[in-house]
Formats: sequence, structure tokens, C-alpha cells
Amino acid sequence: MKICVFGAGAIGGYMGVKLAQAGADVSLVARGPHLAAMKDKGLTLLEEGGAETNVSVTASDDPSDLGEQDYVIVTLKAHSVPGVVDRMRPLIGENTTIVSGVNGVPWWYFHKIGGELEGTRLETVDPGNKQWDGFGPDRVLGCVVYPAAEVIEPGVIKHIEGNRFSLGEPDGSKSDRAMALSKALAAAGLKAPVRPRLRDEIWVKLWGNLSFNPISALTHATLDVLCTDPGTRAVAKGMMLEAQQIAEALGVKFPIDVEKRIDGGAAVGAHRTSMLQDLDQGRPMEIDALVGSVQELGRVTGIPTPTIDTVLALVALRGKVAGLYGA
Repeated sequence: MKICVFGAGAIGGYMGVKLAQAGADVSLVARGPHLAAMKDKGLTLLEEGGAETNVSVTASDDPSDLGEQDYVIVTLKAHSVPGVVDRMRPLIGENTTIVSGVNGVPWWYFHKIGGELEGTRLETVDPGNKQWDGFGPDRVLGCVVYPAAEVIEPGVIKHIEGNRFSLGEPDGSKSDRAMALSKALAAAGLKAPVRPRLRDEIWVKLWGNLSFNPISALTHATLDVLCTDPGTRAVAKGMMLEAQQIAEALGVKFPIDVEKRIDGGAAVGAHRTSMLQDLDQGRPMEIDALVGSVQELGRVTGIPTPTIDTVLALVALRGKVAGLYGA
């Protein structure tokens, strides 16, 4: 089984190290100083418990160096994927599975969902249908990424917490390809359950990303603060209730309520969300996949999103002023 991790930053690199440790035939696509360090010194992982591991990895910034794969696990930021679809072609053979480990509403969301919205395309996450037409939705296997990690220097990844990568077919089946990848990830010490209702998990994670990320980017508050301050907690709750109404209209079942989800965010502590980190470090902000996509789904379902609309307008302008969002 050949596995390529495309976008071997914090999460992709963490997965890559674990797979390489387990003896998997894994390769990584990365770039810049991070790639140079991997080639020179290997990839180092600082584990949650304090252990340090260094592995030699096959890595390149040119997918044609790596050849056709059985699985291509995409761990880029959502806004980066449409622009690399053409570059990924050397990795994709007749039976290659694209594993979409990207935050937010996935581009394939309405593939095999059934009903009148079957096949609906989402411009916010797949502008111009680049992924839908370039990959083809039948190739996709969904993945919800739970670990937290960061690249603390080129070639060195710090694992903060979590080791679960939930997998799921768009039609909810326990396919051979899903079970085979689950087994490979489990052999690497990662949890990889195959879920019949992956969209439910997508929404529970998105609930927090939709609200906590933009609010933190606007206020510079950490999770413990924005989840307990009465004003920002109320804004987050308003956004989440609007999102819940949309999701439930699409058949999603939430296993917890809004208050418990916000309490869970507060319990994480003084964490700076990914969107706030991107703003601080001058990286493009993941606004469309985390917030704009839910607004678009509100339009698709005919459900008003006044709180989401307001926060989206503010964070979009914040991103534009910083030169980190939009044209």
C-alpha cells in the first residue's frame, strides 16, 4: 500500500512520522525550509508524552518524483487545495483514493447524500468546481482530523494532543478501501474508526471552528476567554444555533448541545485558534471553508444566518486589511 501525505506540515507530518515508524510505504509532499530540513536531517516528532522520534522520510515538492499512490491524504488548508489539483495528477492512478483531511465543509459534501440536493457544488470551498471535476467525487474518502500539532522549527513537529482520524465514505458504507486505510493507520498507533455518519462529526468539529476561529481573530482572545466572556459566548452561541438549524435541515444529528460544546472549548484553556495564529504569522486565513461555507449552506437550505453574516463580514474585512484573505 502506497500512501502519500500531501501537505506535510504539522498534521500531515505527524501522520507521516507515525506511518514511517510503522514501516508503511509513505511519502510526503512539502516545500521550503521544512522540506529541506526533512531531506537533510529527517523528520523529528516530539510526542505528547515527551518522547522524541526522528525518521528518514521520502519527501519532495514535486509529486512526479513519487509516482502513483493507493491513497493521497490531503492535509492542506482548504483554500490551498484547488490550486494544487493539477500538480497532484502524477500521484493519481486509476484506483487512487483521495482522503480529504481538510477543515470545514468538504467540497464533496453533497456527493451520495441523496435527495434533491444530491450533487450540489459549493463555490466557497471548491471555486470553479476544481476538485469536483479534477479529482472526481467517487475517489474521495472523508476524514475528520482531531490531533493538534505544530511545526516548531523546520523538520520538527510538536504533537500537542489527540491521535484520531475518523474516516467515512460519502454514502456511509464500510468499504474495503476505508477499512484497509483504517487498518494501516491503526498499525501506526493512530485511531481511525470508519464512521457511517461522518457528516455528523464534520459538523460537531465545524461548530467550534465556525465560531471560535473568527471571534478569536477579531478579539485576539484565547479559547478560555472567548468561551466564558458573556458577550463573545453569546455571539458564538448565536452562530452555532444558526449552523445547527442548517445541519439538521441536512439530516445531521448532534450528540451534544450548544452549551456543552462551548464549555468544551473553554476547557481547552488558553489556546490560540488556528485562524488567530494565521493572522499573527501572516498566513492566509481559512475564512471561506470555516465560515463562508456555512453561510453558503444557509442560502442552499433557505435558512437565515444573521449572526454568521455579521461575523463573516467583520473577519473577512480583517483578513483583507491584513492582506491575508481575498484578492
